[in-house]
Amino acid sequence: MSILSKIGLSNYKKIRYAIVGLGDISQEAMMPGVDHTGNSVITAFVTSDIEKARQLGETYDVPRENIFTYDGFEQLLTSGKVDAIYLATPNWRHAEFIIPALKAGIHVLAEKPLEISTAQCRAIADVAKTASAKLMVAYRLHFEPGTLSTIERIRAGELGDVMLFTSTFVQKVDPKNHRAHSGVVAGPLFDMAPYTINAARYVFGAEPTEVVSAVGTRRPGTGFGDFDDTVAVTLRFPGDRLAQFVVSYAANALESFFAVGTNGSIAMQPCYTYGKPLEQVVTIGQDESTQSFKNTDHFGGELKYFSECIIENRQPEPDVEEGYADVRVIEGIVQALETKAAVPLAPFTRTRRIDTKAQLQTLRAVKSAALVNADNPAAGVDKVPQN
Repeated sequence: MSILSKIGLSNYKKIRYAIVGLGDISQEAMMPGVDHTGNSVITAFVTSDIEKARQLGETYDVPRENIFTYDGFEQLLTSGKVDAIYLATPNWRHAEFIIPALKAGIHVLAEKPLEISTAQCRAIADVAKTASAKLMVAYRLHFEPGTLSTIERIRAGELGDVMLFTSTFVQKVDPKNHRAHSGVVAGPLFDMAPYTINAARYVFGAEPTEVVSAVGTRRPGTGFGDFDDTVAVTLRFPGDRLAQFVVSYAANALESFFAVGTNGSIAMQPCYTYGKPLEQVVTIGQDESTQSFKNTDHFGGELKYFSECIIENRQPEPDVEEGYADVRVIEGIVQALETKAAVPLAPFTRTRRIDTKAQLQTLRAVKSAALVNADNPAAGVDKVPQN
């Protein structure tokens, strides 16, 4: 039991967060759940759109003097107004904010992927090693009950020797959304593949050794920029175990994965998104059972956990190493797409894995907020509200 559970949150200050980047994920998913964490509060905004921040400030009680531009980020770090930041800028602007924040002793919860190259991830890791502040990467499924149940059942050996992982994660992205015009680093490989790669890694409890193949396609008439809108990948894991997945910006929404072993299988559908219950189908031999996991607040849950780590001075999981582990694979996939050949991955050992007991979060789902001067990436599709 945590110190907070024994003594009560009321005896501790709340961790004060600046929301850096006020796009759809911050507004729709993270900000509505901050209040009911009990240990976190929004005290500042960082954005290029001051008017948007002022409107949101009226909802979240953030005064105008606590609104900063990106150019004013260094001023925020020395202002004494925040203890931590939640970072939701575009992928290629993560190190730009993570490194100075850590150096200033400000904790960071950064959206995934950690960055767009292993070099940038290593630069972040070098700073994180000596910083007094903590860094966590926002893998919200590391705290979600259905995901953790799947991991526990696999670790318990119910499926036997798990040999195969397959996944499909696709959506139709609005061609007017910024993701459609920022190149490969904003395309499905960097935006969606972190989910499938991360799932394969926690299903196998291991790190891939090779990108066996990667194929990208571009459907005519999508209105996208210069990147593959659909990517299919095969990864090899130790023991000749294989993971295959497809991610796409050009197909009707679908998310599923299958973990297949010598004695049984687990199917998860849905498995990656928030706002609806995750569904698990377990087949052992010919016996099938189904379980639906109650919809929870993924974002509030991960924030609550991170704030607990700050207050109790514990190192969070997922950490900088977990962020690096997925970018390492994405970088290999990019190379495989360019060379049209298999790409061996340099040896890498993950020193920590998900703790299914300590990381479980069950905060009730909250209603998604209406967007202010921001666009949902889905093309004409309304997301299911969290409650």
